[in-house]
Amino acid sequence: MSNDSLFTVEEWSIREKELHLDALAQTESLFALSNGHIGLRGNFDEGDPHGLPGTYLNSFYELRPLPYAEGGYAYPESGQTVINVTNGKLIRLLVDDAPFDVRYGTLLEHERELDLRNGVLRRSIHWTSPAGRTVKISSVRMVSFTQRAIAAICYEVEPVDAPVRIVVQSELVANEALPPQSKDPRVGAALESALECEEHQAHDASGMLIHHTRVSGLRMGAAMDHHVEGPPGITVTSTSSPDVARVSIIGRLRPGERLRIVKFIAYGWSSLRSRPAIHDQIIAALAAARQTSWEGLLAEQQAYLQDFWATADIELEGDPQIQQAIRFALFHVLQAGARAEGRPIAAKGLTGPGYDGHAFWDTEIFVLPVLTHTLPTAAADALRWRHLILDKAREQAQQLRLYGAAFPWRTIRGAECSGYWPAGTAAFHINADIAYAVTYYLQATGDMTFEEEVGLELLVETARLWCSLGYHHPTTNQFRIDGVTGPDEYSAIADNNVYTNLMAQHNLRWAVEAVQRHPEKAQALGVDSHEAASWHMAAKHMLIPYNAQLEVTPQDESFIDYQVWDFTGTLPHQYPLLLNFPYFDLYRKQVVKQADLILAMHLRSDAFTPEQKARNFAYYESLTVRDSSLSACTQAVMAAEVGQLELAYDYLGEAALVDLHDLHHNVQSGLHMASLAGAWLALVAGFGGMRVQNGALYFSPCLPNALERLAFRLLFQDRHISLEITPTAATYRLLDGLPLRVHHHGETFTLALDEPATYPIAPIQAGPRPSQPVGRAPARRSERL
Repeated sequence: MSNDSLFTVEEWSIREKELHLDALAQTESLFALSNGHIGLRGNFDEGDPHGLPGTYLNSFYELRPLPYAEGGYAYPESGQTVINVTNGKLIRLLVDDAPFDVRYGTLLEHERELDLRNGVLRRSIHWTSPAGRTVKISSVRMVSFTQRAIAAICYEVEPVDAPVRIVVQSELVANEALPPQSKDPRVGAALESALECEEHQAHDASGMLIHHTRVSGLRMGAAMDHHVEGPPGITVTSTSSPDVARVSIIGRLRPGERLRIVKFIAYGWSSLRSRPAIHDQIIAALAAARQTSWEGLLAEQQAYLQDFWATADIELEGDPQIQQAIRFALFHVLQAGARAEGRPIAAKGLTGPGYDGHAFWDTEIFVLPVLTHTLPTAAADALRWRHLILDKAREQAQQLRLYGAAFPWRTIRGAECSGYWPAGTAAFHINADIAYAVTYYLQATGDMTFEEEVGLELLVETARLWCSLGYHHPTTNQFRIDGVTGPDEYSAIADNNVYTNLMAQHNLRWAVEAVQRHPEKAQALGVDSHEAASWHMAAKHMLIPYNAQLEVTPQDESFIDYQVWDFTGTLPHQYPLLLNFPYFDLYRKQVVKQADLILAMHLRSDAFTPEQKARNFAYYESLTVRDSSLSACTQAVMAAEVGQLELAYDYLGEAALVDLHDLHHNVQSGLHMASLAGAWLALVAGFGGMRVQNGALYFSPCLPNALERLAFRLLFQDRHISLEITPTAATYRLLDGLPLRVHHHGETFTLALDEPATYPIAPIQAGPRPSQPVGRAPARRSERL
């Protein structure tokens, strides 16, 4: 079943009014709750049926071997894989000895709702058991943004037509059996029985399990406690074993009576702390949650989200489906990073085991710009995590016989986990991507303390890498970076990938400026005037290839010389190409998996003329197959900039709905955080035309025909700004902060409190709509309204 038929279209909710067991794994990802520390997939309270059970703690992993047919120098020997930790969501129900299971008896009503304003997952059920007893069941689940270690569930049961005996079994379960995983390499490896018990206990209405991983040696604990309300005669018992702690709540209910159980769940983990320390940590977290109460946790959650939406909300008129999708996207981006606090934002967040729970470069390029303008503390925390693993990156550079730091392509705790070096180690652009995120954050916040404490060292060590990886050609003096892989994973080991060279140039320039701002700290890092001068010269002489005959910028020096992929002969079921063709064939053809040169034009807009952007965009549109979820949002941004507004609108739909409609058929293993963030970029950087350059805000707003109004808010340099766009005008407002210079379609003005500024939007005259490879054009958004 297509996911576009699963949910009603509502502004602030994702609501499933009927149960679709064939889409269970997908909806478990979509209904996942997280705060960046704890992640709970949207599994049923009763555990069965399930698509993929999942409870995750950020950066809690196990090691697994990385086998090679043939070994090689500097190949990683083991990989880090996120594991399914102790499941505290489980609440099983028996009605007169009949276990509640949606596959048995008669399911009269079943509804689930992800409430984006209140930060909870609601479920309501009307069920008749095989024995004919009818009950109403409701549950409300949350992962707290304000109490980082806490999740909670309010579970209620009420008989409808006759007295019943109710048994509720609330559990903590470790080492759950997982279903077989796909052979798709994008799906995380499942590790069975990764946890070894150190402590288990149960007393009254509480229980606890403490485990450690068998190989990585990490320790985690989970504890639960309950508040029970019901008629007289309710009894509570508890038991525990190494992998299960169970609290049983038993009683008889008559019609009109209700059993209400609030389950508080606490999680904690550490690579260093002792078992008693973890024990006390989770007990303390539970005590605080109980004191707060269920109602207090709900109030805190609502207040937290009210503050977030006041800063981050986007309003659309003309497309209710995209309105719903963008709020869904922002909610999940928030969940991924809100309380990560020195830990990474993984490609799937904490919604599933896809990509083994690894973080990649797309966090810095797609997710962090969104957080920088909506929740800047979370963006800073993600960059601090990069700083925490800097020593590992230095070790990696030394192993590769390079200077500075070489950050891993994919990782959880800093070690390189990619077993395929052409698309891993060779993708050195990740180092410039991290530097770009640092500079973007600094420009948008003006946080000079962060620059001195964190940003400077990241900029220095990545600049050192480029000067050892590249070289000045002895004849031309051009600075070359040979044998690297850019964002397009259908090209590899290329000379002078333009994206990599432009981003490295940006990295080098900012490193020079940063050491000038912080000379004492730079000296402590060993930077002298000679080294800074070498960065300056490398940036100045950076080779940026250009094909004068075609008047386009090649993706790399040789790309345009390759044969064009046979798109006409490629059948629809053969996409994505990586699952049906050898990389050997892909690497020597003109075929683009995801935006590469086009992404360079977005991030380094200053390096291209408007005419070059239009020609480049048209050329690469005909070659880009979008086998990656990272592509559509960038194509939307650049399509809007070159005036192809309807095409930009089509790509916006693809980016925003990639998970809600399961467009890549893999949402069961987790959501695509970069594409969700990319929906924000498509609207704000695309139709809003927002760019941050030289510490200033630039806008070039425009709308496609279907959108009647677009309004968004963002944070910039201690100001709170709103922009409202209609087809003919844009109105800017400063909601908080000191006056600010802003640029609208090249015109500069000063924005001040209580002084809205409205400027006209001239019609755009665009050329012919560019064509895409056969069968790879985005769905026409206007035809779906």
